Amino acid sequence: MRLTLHTDYALRVLIYLAVNTEERTRIQAIASAYGISHHHLTKVVQQLQHHGFVHTIRGKGGGICLAMQPARISVGAVTRALEPADHMVECFHEPGQCAIDGQCILAGALRRATEAFFATLDTISLEQLVRNRGETLRERLDLPLIAVSG
Repeated sequence: MRLTLHTDYALRVLIYLAVNTEERTRIQAIASAYGISHHHLTKVVQQLQHHGFVHTIRGKGGGICLAMQPARISVGAVTRALEPADHMVECFHEPGQCAIDGQCILAGALRRATEAFFATLDTISLEQLVRNRGETLRERLDLPLIAVSG
């Protein structure tokens, strides 16, 4: 299964926010870090907010932040929320327009494959994506490194 660019960008936004939990983040900062259009990323963030993954605060001192702990956000939940459920083949649509609809087993096999795909993604949390990679991710995203006192 191929993810849409929209879902890819949404996962990138969430990863950025998961490694930058100290402050609210402006969309422009994320867009610059990934080299993505600010306009496109704004649409992605609106969808993430709509589905409850991020909070947005307008105005001075505003920005975006995760709406819950990274451990509570699964890659499967994000993907399921943003991907069209019936885009793999035409026969997933109701009513199907295919001449062999109802006689072909391909739709059932593809549905099972899609369910297995999402079940696997459900086992991966945002926290797992960034665990033990925070410093490297912060460097790559041009975020300030966090001093660890010890």
